[in-house]
Amino acid sequence: MKTLLDLVGNTPLLDLGALFNKDENVSVFAKAEWLNPSGSLKDRPAKRILTEAIKNNDLTKDKIIIDSSSGNAGIAYSMIGNALGYSVNIVIPGNASRERKNRMLQHGTKIIETDAIEGYDEALRHVHRLTEKNPDKYFFCDQYANDNNWLAHYHGTAEEIIQQLNGKTVDYFVGGVGTGGSITGIGRRLKEVFKHVTIIGIRPEVWPGIEGLKPLGSPEDIIPEIYDDTIVDQWIDITADEAKNWANLVAKKGFFVGQSSGAYLAATSKLLEKIKSGNVVTIINDLGERYFSAGLWD
Repeated sequence: MKTLLDLVGNTPLLDLGALFNKDENVSVFAKAEWLNPSGSLKDRPAKRILTEAIKNNDLTKDKIIIDSSSGNAGIAYSMIGNALGYSVNIVIPGNASRERKNRMLQHGTKIIETDAIEGYDEALRHVHRLTEKNPDKYFFCDQYANDNNWLAHYHGTAEEIIQQLNGKTVDYFVGGVGTGGSITGIGRRLKEVFKHVTIIGIRPEVWPGIEGLKPLGSPEDIIPEIYDDTIVDQWIDITADEAKNWANLVAKKGFFVGQSSGAYLAATSKLLEKIKSGNVVTIINDLGERYFSAGLWD
């Protein structure tokens, strides 16, 4: 018998070669992270952050779990936190998709909205203000600065990729920077095992941006504390239209993915134009159902 938390991780590694029509010298694989129980990659760090906090007595029953989120992490905290018997508050930009907000509300989470015009960084600033004012009231997950975020991917996602490739090498990994957890954890572990691996970072345009990805190009941008900027070897620029176009394209092939996953696939396509051989690994972060009201499918 398994518990809800046992369902987190151990997602399949998909062969996406048919999507890109490359020759036999190039293989493309992706972790199917929508198969986590809340529907996204964020279940992994949320599970580790909360369970480690309980072990260390940082999270007790008299405290409210709180963090800022553009959506998926908030859903993961909501699912896991409420399943474990804790109250959850999530600070979220006002323009986050209705589907994500509704999912959190149905788990019993209280949503605190910030000005959509101020972007995700304002949600992050607001949660800092709340927790600094009431330090005894909250357990602040702080996914931007919590090492358990990247460690979840170092010990989990990356290790699964290595095992699932069954002796094949990883020559390229394509990922983005949101909190910095996945690209830091996966990149660190892959570089320990495959000395030649090239880590490709996705750089979204500043406006209108790609939900879940940080451009990291302006002085006022908040750089995640856990993000290791030595991990990324090359950057590929992706526009919101390119991300949307790839999400729409692969939907016709049976893969219904969200905007950030569209960006990952768009960047993978650009990488494949430059290489003649190797194994490329990327991630499908979540499914497209969470983006109907956000206009991804208009």
